[in-house]
This record gives sequence, structure tokens and C-alpha cells, in this order.
Amino acid sequence: MAAETSPQKQAETKSGVQLEPHQIILRPLVTEKGMHRATRNNQYAFEVNPLANKIDIRNAIEQLFEDVKVRKVRIQNRRGKPRRYRFRYGCTKSWKKALVTLDPESKGIDFF
Repeated sequence: MAAETSPQKQAETKSGVQLEPHQIILRPLVTEKGMHRATRNNQYAFEVNPLANKIDIRNAIEQLFEDVKVRKVRIQNRRGKPRRYRFRYGCTKSWKKALVTLDPESKGIDFF
């Protein structure tokens, strides 16, 4: 029988790369819909590193923002859109989006 490892240790070995919290959370997504979610549901949206998983994102948010306890993390892989410029065709990059729900006891995150 192999020795059991903690869930955090398993998540770190699955990605194969150790990322710092500031490398995981790339930028907050500040939109009208996002501000509505923040005030009503205590949810915040972030663009995150494509190599990060839910556990990495949870730990990064709790380390970067003080007095914040993460309740749940949902992830979306957003596909790039086809674009063209004059006669050239291309595609925007694909990216990963994380919706982070905070505990009701936690204070909100201030971006401004």
C-alpha cells in the first residue's frame, strides 16, 4: 500500500509546476455583471493561470487577500475567439476564468 498524501500535495504534483500566488491570479475581472455578483452573492471573478487548479486558486486567494475565507471555486476554460485584421486571420488566446465564492463572514475584496 502506498502512503496517503494530503489533497493539497496531490494537487501540487498533478500540475507538475509550483506557482506562487501572484503567478496564479493574473487579474481581477471587473465588469458590471461581476460587481453585481460581488454585492449580492459575495462572488468575485479572476483571470487565472491555465496551469492552476481549484485548490491552487483557493490557496492563492486566501494568501493574497487578508481576512478572506474561500467557500467555493468554480472554473471556466474560455476558448479564444476568431478575429481578423485586414486580410489576416487569427485567434485570440484561450484563457481560464475562476469564480470565487467567499464565506459570508468574510469581508469583501476591494479592487479600488
